[in-house]
Amino acid sequence: MYIILNSFLSGKNTEGVSENKSYKLDKAKLYWTIGIAVVGIIAAAAVMRKKRNEVKEIKVEINHLSDGENDFIKEKDIKEIIRRSFDENVAEQRLGQLDVQRVEKVLEQDPFIQNAETYVDIAGNLNIKITQREPICRIIDNNGLNYYLDKNGVKMPPSKYFSARVPIVTGAIPPHIPDFLTKKNHGLRNVYILLDYFNNDAFYKIFIQQIHMDASGEFTLIPILGDQKLRIGTIDDLDDKMKRLKIFYEEAMPYEGWKKYNSISVKYRGQIVCKKR
Repeated sequence: MYIILNSFLSGKNTEGVSENKSYKLDKAKLYWTIGIAVVGIIAAAAVMRKKRNEVKEIKVEINHLSDGENDFIKEKDIKEIIRRSFDENVAEQRLGQLDVQRVEKVLEQDPFIQNAETYVDIAGNLNIKITQREPICRIIDNNGLNYYLDKNGVKMPPSKYFSARVPIVTGAIPPHIPDFLTKKNHGLRNVYILLDYFNNDAFYKIFIQQIHMDASGEFTLIPILGDQKLRIGTIDDLDDKMKRLKIFYEEAMPYEGWKKYNSISVKYRGQIVCKKR
């Protein structure tokens, strides 16, 4: 009798514990679900509130050019571009109506801007980060056109703020076209190839101040040190020509003197032809 009663009581107690655990689990799930819903409502309300808020301030950061603190474009120019391009003052727009991608596209249409990144921070400020185009030369051709060429071959106008310290390219330069780098016999492509060679050579990068191209597509260089005319002809066998010229300047010129020669030519294979003053 004791064994049966004990078993009955034990079974009854076990069932009660099971029901209690199930109740607790259901209650925990309910609290968890309510908690998630509350967080979602708060987050949604915060987003809606942020979208209703206006842009507090436009903050502009411009990456300086590699030659120092000089810039082609200033913060006031960035804000003026935005002001002209949008019907409504961006600083007074609601955050929910602000199309930051459109702001980027508008800014990147400016010839001095290579890349624009925009985002809205938690305080409601519109942040704009500008990467400027880096010029590799300034072209002044026989027709009077005056512009910069950047490292990607993009045409840039002169800046009203400063003149970049880059080589000057003069002479019979053909007009700039957007895809000139794909045109094998385009004279401007040859100029670009020559400049790219100089920019990747520590000696020539600081040595050449002017490049002149004649009507036949041959090049004459003017160095920063001395006033000799360095005739290299076309860009064919360019590496060989420039190596010969460098050897002459490093080994012969210190003994001959910088003022002895009027011109130095390496246009002919295996030769260095010098003309005295």
